[in-house]
Amino acid sequence: MTIRLRTLAIAASLLLVLGGAGAGLVVWLGLYDISASDQHTAPVYRVLDYAMRRSVMARANEGAAPDLGAAQRVRRGAAHYREHCVQCHGAPGVAPDGLALGMTPAPANLVATARLWKPAEMFWVVKHGVKMSGMPAWQYRMSDDEIWDTIAFVAASVSMTPRDYAALTQAAPPQRHQREHGAGGGATLVSASARGDPDAGRRAAHHYLCATCHVIPGIVGANRHVGSPLTGMGTRRSIGGVVPNTPDNMVRWLQNPQQFDPASAMPALGLAERDARDIAAFLATLDEVH
Repeated sequence: MTIRLRTLAIAASLLLVLGGAGAGLVVWLGLYDISASDQHTAPVYRVLDYAMRRSVMARANEGAAPDLGAAQRVRRGAAHYREHCVQCHGAPGVAPDGLALGMTPAPANLVATARLWKPAEMFWVVKHGVKMSGMPAWQYRMSDDEIWDTIAFVAASVSMTPRDYAALTQAAPPQRHQREHGAGGGATLVSASARGDPDAGRRAAHHYLCATCHVIPGIVGANRHVGSPLTGMGTRRSIGGVVPNTPDNMVRWLQNPQQFDPASAMPALGLAERDARDIAAFLATLDEVH
């Protein structure tokens, strides 16, 4: 390496160190206003928006989109949209609910989104959500067919009047598709001998908010816990101190803790059988080494 290149490398390294130290100082002093009552600065908003857009484009499967033009699909999608989406995004002639009015960044008007985004990109966002925003991941509460129905409605809403939307949403409520994932009566039962997937269980435990009450190795969440930490759960003899720690008991505990301990403060989260088995398989991998 020549003297010139070495000098440039040293200068670049110093700039990186100074930049990191400056960013750390901004964080430590609390200089960036994180309040939702004020908007992001323009540079921060543009960087977050660009990063989100590029991330979605890199992950969306453009070849997966079905035919979205069928009237029946749009009608089903309108009902799903009314149930899950209108509260934040509004609809033709319908304002968002009050909870959306204080969100930062503000939820997008999806008519504009439908004009600019591909259906597969919208599907990916609905299914997986967006970090650092109010957009949740719906994959554990809606089937892929239900999400595609919703995307069909969003695409059709570009040319929809308030009267059209009102007529669509006065129809019967949506019929739930059978699915393995997601809460509610549409969950497909899995045989008692089926083994769960620990990796899927770790993701499901995150989405079912387990880390808001428990410290769980491998899941980023609360530093202070309401329930007991789950470190070593795979080696414990009992669950909650009341029932032997077996895979089937863990599945039943996750689905309805009160059947074993009526005084338990742990709520029944409506886990599908498959999700409960996956989470049980993940918890079984936790030992004291973690």
